[in-house]
Amino acid sequence: MTVGDEVLQQQPTYRSDVTVELVRHAARDADVLFAARVSTAGEATLENIDADASRSKGLINYLMRDRHGTPFEHNSMTFFVSAPIFVFREFHRHRVGFSYNEESGRYRELQPVFYVPGEDRRLVQQGKPGRYEFLDGTPEQHAVVDAAMRDAYAHAYTAYQEMLAAGVAREVARAVLPVGLFSSMYATCNARSLMHFLSLRTKSEDAKVPSFPQREIEMVAEQMEAAWAQLMPLTHAAFVEHGRVAP
Repeated sequence: MTVGDEVLQQQPTYRSDVTVELVRHAARDADVLFAARVSTAGEATLENIDADASRSKGLINYLMRDRHGTPFEHNSMTFFVSAPIFVFREFHRHRVGFSYNEESGRYRELQPVFYVPGEDRRLVQQGKPGRYEFLDGTPEQHAVVDAAMRDAYAHAYTAYQEMLAAGVAREVARAVLPVGLFSSMYATCNARSLMHFLSLRTKSEDAKVPSFPQREIEMVAEQMEAAWAQLMPLTHAAFVEHGRVAP
């Protein structure tokens, strides 16, 4: 990407949001019911595999309350997530019940899209580990963050493109890029694994066990939860009613 000896710099784009798109799914409240009832009805459950789940709200609540978890695994949701790399590094800690495929800096030239916190992002951290509290930043602090990030991102991406223009392999050149760079991935899970993710990556007054997620991964989790709640409203309601604890 050169004209003579000059590297043509792509202009960075800055974002303060994340995006989540539900791209495929096979997930209904009814999926929980036939999986649970096979333990007592066996092959007879095949006749009711598409039963009206609204008539069995009590069973779903019972399974959630008493933590009979496996019936909540017989479904699937695939999300396309666009977020900063540091969000994905937290996300990939969720290994059980999740499958991931992320775009690769070895195989494609990474685009200059970077994360800069919005004005509503709390900036000041105080307290001890496990008891952190985050407070709003001042206009001056937001200005420092915005300027420092934009400057660092632009410098890093210029170095990246200079190496690519010199013929350096993408997998080597990418080493200079920061974790604020946006990446994208597919994440596939079932309702049980998603509930565990939500129990740790959202902060809610309804939660029996408090959680203190980083705001950026919580933004992803909130969008995933909204999509799931539309697919499996009875299961989602039971999750909330019983303290947002995965069964």
